[in-house]
Formats: sequence, structure tokens, C-alpha cells
Amino acid sequence: ILKTVAELGYDGVEVSLLGMSDEKAESLGRLVKDHGLEVTCSDGLSVKADITSDNPDVRVAGLEYLKWAVRTTAIIGSRGLAGVVYAPWGVFDANNKIRRAERAANAFRMLHTDLVSHEVTLGLEAINRFETDLVNTSAEAVTLAQASGSSHVGVLLDTFHLNIEEKDVKGAIEIATKKLVHFHLSDNDRGVPGSGHVPWDQVQQGLISAGYDGWLVAEMFVIAGNPASADLNIWRDIEPNATKAAKQALKFMQDTFK
Repeated sequence: ILKTVAELGYDGVEVSLLGMSDEKAESLGRLVKDHGLEVTCSDGLSVKADITSDNPDVRVAGLEYLKWAVRTTAIIGSRGLAGVVYAPWGVFDANNKIRRAERAANAFRMLHTDLVSHEVTLGLEAINRFETDLVNTSAEAVTLAQASGSSHVGVLLDTFHLNIEEKDVKGAIEIATKKLVHFHLSDNDRGVPGSGHVPWDQVQQGLISAGYDGWLVAEMFVIAGNPASADLNIWRDIEPNATKAAKQALKFMQDTFK
């Protein structure tokens, strides 16, 4: 996959820490460099490592997991770790939303020293209402990042989720101006950007207005029948060929964002 990514002309690759070990992280980091690529990382929390939990032991386990994730991100050679790192994906408890957000912010506050020492920045991803109840909008992500008090905690925005949750995509990106550290792109069906109805002019204008100069990642989910697709309810092949989709996505990104 890394060979293909490099041959297509991408500058870097985003890898998940799910299933990662120290040994795998070291070898993966070397392999990424061997292909002339840069790397960024993504991750999430399990129910047993929920930093928003009522159970203090579970919160401690969540903080320890995040410390491991930050360290592992650095081992791979990345300076960015982003995703649904504030609560378990797909877990809902709307009646305790404020308390859970406070606990998440406190965990990030305690994580600050590790982030600084490993030179890693954490990106909190705003995702749609069907996947979490805690951080759905750009404003909520910014509020949580600011509540952490850490200069190494920022916001990840994703066009798939923005297209669902935001009335004004350009405005939502602008809200995150001072905290935007990472950005994902796909179209409304999680396929090739530019092939659906995401308002790309608003995305472009929002990123320019925000002065964003970080990663632009094609995060597409286009193949039915693998574990990640099942988790995200991809029940049909969104694009007929994944490699061709990656090539088309890169061209769109280069043409649109230059």
C-alpha cells in the first residue's frame, strides 16, 4: 500500500494505531521513510479506556492508553495524532454530555506534558450525530480543545461530517481557525472528493480564510466487506476501484487546493 501511495504521488500517509505494537511502529516508521513519505496517525478509544467514564479506573486506563498512543505516534515518526480520541466511538450518553466533556478536557490537560515531550499535537475530530453525541460540530470541537488548556490539543475537521452537521461549511471551518490542526476530505458518500455534493467552494474558501497549511488527507471508505467498512456502514462498493479512487482524489485535491 505504501508503495502504491508513493507511486500515485501522495506526500504522505495516515495510519491507524489500532492493532499497533512498539515493534510494528518502529518497522512501519522505517518503511514509510523508505518510500519517501511523511506520516500522520489516527486512533480512537475503547469502552475499557473511556476518559469520560463515571468509573475512575476506566478514566485512568483511558489516559494511560492516550499516553501510549502519543508515544507510539512519535515512534512511527509522526507529529500528529487525530481522531475520536475524546470518547469511545458509537457510545452515547447525552444526559451526561457536559460532565463527560469536562472529564475529557481534564484528561487532555493531564496529557499535555506527554504531548510536549514527544512533540505530538492531538486533533479532536468532530463527527456526525450517528457516531457520537459528544463532539458533532466545529464549535464543540474547538470548545473541548480550548477547555484542555493545552497548546498541543487542536481540532480535526472532516468534510463528510461537516456536510451532515453544519449549516455553513465555510463558517464552521473559520470557527476553528486558531485550533485547526488536521483536515480530512471525502465526498458526501465517503467517496472521491468532487464526485458528490459537498460544497467544495465553501471548503476551499474556509481553509484559505482560516490560513490552514497542514495536512489534507483523503479519508475515503469505498470498499464493502472489510471490518472498517462494516463499522462505518459501507454496504456496497462506493467506488469500483480503490486505487483509481485514490488517484482521482489526489488530482482533485491538487487542482482545488494547490
